[in-house]
Amino acid sequence: MKIHTRLPLTLLCGGLLTLGACNQTSSTEETAATETTTSSQQATLPARSDFQDTIDGKETDLYILKNKNNVQAAISNYGGRLISLLVPDKDGNMRDVVVGFGDVNSFTEGADTFFGATIGRYGNRIAKGRFTLDGKEYKLATNNDQNHLHGGDTGYSRMVWDARQVDDKTLELTYLSKDMEEGYPGNLNVKVTYALTDDNELRISYEATTDKKTVVNLTNHAFFNLNGEGSGTINNHLLQINADRYTPVDETLIPTGELAPVEGTPFDFRKPTKIGERIEQDHEQLNFGKGYDHNFVLNTSQGDGMTKAATVVGDQSGIVMEVFTEEPGIQFYGGNFMEGKNTLKTGVKDEHRTAFCLETQHFPDSPNQPKFPSTELNPGQTYNTTSVYKFSVK
Repeated sequence: MKIHTRLPLTLLCGGLLTLGACNQTSSTEETAATETTTSSQQATLPARSDFQDTIDGKETDLYILKNKNNVQAAISNYGGRLISLLVPDKDGNMRDVVVGFGDVNSFTEGADTFFGATIGRYGNRIAKGRFTLDGKEYKLATNNDQNHLHGGDTGYSRMVWDARQVDDKTLELTYLSKDMEEGYPGNLNVKVTYALTDDNELRISYEATTDKKTVVNLTNHAFFNLNGEGSGTINNHLLQINADRYTPVDETLIPTGELAPVEGTPFDFRKPTKIGERIEQDHEQLNFGKGYDHNFVLNTSQGDGMTKAATVVGDQSGIVMEVFTEEPGIQFYGGNFMEGKNTLKTGVKDEHRTAFCLETQHFPDSPNQPKFPSTELNPGQTYNTTSVYKFSVK
């Protein structure tokens, strides 16, 4: 995250988003969903009317971004969620590469609340729901066994954001997270900007200011399947992550503080590797996470520029997704805790490992890990970070 001295509001520029970790539930077997997306099918967006409702006295809606290549993104202001993303496959057919629900009520009632959501105030986990700032301890909800996950019991994923569609390619979402909401100090003014470029990039910008010292780690929790939602396992996708090290975790998925080398481990994705190639290896870290649910320490570019964090290729579709970010880390989650409890947009269930997440971020539990990059934000500073998801075909 970049910190900038506060400027007049008219001069502030939007940053872009980061991404968090995953809801932990138990799962013991991998099943593959029946493939419903084929090369002859054209994916479509959900109906806008299915996202129009009133929640907590505020209206929800679905906003559509479209570029000159007919790439389309659908975003709901309920949870600031990326609902759908239609991109062309190797045959020119449009596939929806984002996995999730097809109506707003499913998001309010579903077993998994994080599909596509904007996550805050702190993405990923904080150990035992506690951290200290300037000698004062703050206590948060322990909503993930003994730990705090993705902002707490409610978090930003269940809030209705104020929305302003700037133009056909840009949507701004704003939210005031009040002092001590979910236990976090400071009134935090947050702005998220989704922008779809003619280069088939989805750019997500985050900006935030506070009136008290606080911690911030904003992220997006999009679940991806580059073969299209409902196409089955993601274990045959090719994944490359630009990281020589990762942060090992304990049995509760809290980082130990070590920055361990990936070399010689199942976490070495420095060359394109099938996601599932080493998933069954008997490795302590895979056992703890029931697969991949780990933060990778990116080989960041010099200066303040963007880092190419990861590349994924859909084995059936030929769709390539490149992830660029200003963040120091990326959480790779392989859908280990998906259990087939939710019915998705295409009518299939969210079966085990049928989606993955690549969530750009600061490291988990940073408020309790002084050697990790800081997530503290002071009054007079602006939190500002950018991530880009770029799509092409192989």
